[in-house]
Amino acid sequence: MKLNKILLAGAMLFASASAIAQETITEYTYVPNWYLQGQFGGQETLGETSFGHLFNPNAQIAAGYNFNPYIGARLAVNAWQSKGALNFSEPIGNQRWKWNYVAPTVDAVVNLTNLIGGYNPYRVVDVDLIAGIGANIAWNNKEAVAANNHIHNAFTQLDPNSNYQGLELLWDGTKPRFLGQFGADLNFNVSENVALGIELMANVLPDGYNSKKAGNADWYFNGLVGIKYTFGTKYNKTTRVVEVPVQQPQIIERIIEKVIEQPAQVTNVVDQVKPEMLRRDIFFRINTATITKEEMYKVNEVAEFLKDHPNATVVITGYADKGTGTLAINLRLSKQRAEIVANTLKKQFNIAPSRIIVKSMGEAEEQPYADPVDNRVAICVCE
Repeated sequence: MKLNKILLAGAMLFASASAIAQETITEYTYVPNWYLQGQFGGQETLGETSFGHLFNPNAQIAAGYNFNPYIGARLAVNAWQSKGALNFSEPIGNQRWKWNYVAPTVDAVVNLTNLIGGYNPYRVVDVDLIAGIGANIAWNNKEAVAANNHIHNAFTQLDPNSNYQGLELLWDGTKPRFLGQFGADLNFNVSENVALGIELMANVLPDGYNSKKAGNADWYFNGLVGIKYTFGTKYNKTTRVVEVPVQQPQIIERIIEKVIEQPAQVTNVVDQVKPEMLRRDIFFRINTATITKEEMYKVNEVAEFLKDHPNATVVITGYADKGTGTLAINLRLSKQRAEIVANTLKKQFNIAPSRIIVKSMGEAEEQPYADPVDNRVAICVCE
C-alpha cells in the first residue's frame, strides 16, 4: 500500500501583546470646616391645654465644626419665650402666662446620610442627627406670679377655708436649669458653601419649668428653618491619570491532518478551542459604591464576553483601600462594590445570576495594587 503524501501543519499562535490604557481618576478628600447657622421658627410647650395654645416664637444661632464627613459639633444658643397654662371653669377661667429664656447647648452632630451612603461632595440633601446638653436660663416670670395670685384669691373667695396651693413650684427672678435635647435636621445644599435647613428638636428639663408641679419632667419642642454658611472649602479635588494593563484576547489554533492510506476516507480532526479569559478592573471613587460613567464601558465588555461565551462565568471580587476609613466601612464598601457590578450585569445586561460569583476581600492584607487609591476596585475575571 502506497502512501501518497504526509502533510503536517504546525501550530499557529496569535499571542496578544499587552496594551496599556490610560484612565483618569478623580478623588475627593474631605476638609474639616467651620460653619455659622441662623434659624427662626416656633416652640410648643407641653401643658394642660390643647395643642397650639402654648405656641411661641423661637430663634437660634449656632457655630459648628465638622471634624470629618460623619462627625461634627456645635455650640448653639436658642432663645425667646415659653408659655404655661391652667384651665378652670368660671369664675376663675383659663389662665395663661409666658416668660423669657435663653438656652446655650453643646451638641454632637452625626451626618446620617454620609454614614450610610458614603461621602459625596455633590449630594443635594443631607440628614443630621443632633443630641446635646446645656442650660435653660429663664427670667421675667411676672405673668405666672400674677396668675397664681388671681387663682389663689378666687379660690379664697369661693371657699375661705380652701388650701389650694396654685402654682406649687412658682419661681421668680432668674432660674437656671439643666437641659437635654435631641432631634434632627434636613439640609438642602444650594451651593458648596450655603445650605437651607429645617430642624426639629425635643428639649427636656426638670419639673417646675412652667411653675407647675407635675411629678415628671417638662418638655418643649422647637421647629426651625434657617441658613447655614460654611467657611472655606469642604473638600479637595484631585485628578490623576493611571495606566491600566488591558489584556488582548489570545487565540490558539491548531490544524492536524492524519496520515491516511488510499482508498481510506479522509478524516480531519480540529482541536476544540476553549474560551479565553477576560479581566476587567472597575475603579470607584473614595467612599462610594457607584459605577461612574468612565468605568461603565468595562462592565459592558464583561457582559459582551459572557454573551459571546455562553458557558463562561464571571467572578467579581470587591476591595477597599485599607488606608482610608474604618474596618467596618471598608468591609461594607468592598461588598457593595462587587454587588453593584453583579446587579448591573443581571438587570441591565440580562446575565443569568447562576453565571455570576460575588466575593468580597474587604481591606485584605494583600491588596491587588501597590497604590492604595487603586484598591477601591471590583475585579471581574471571566473564564
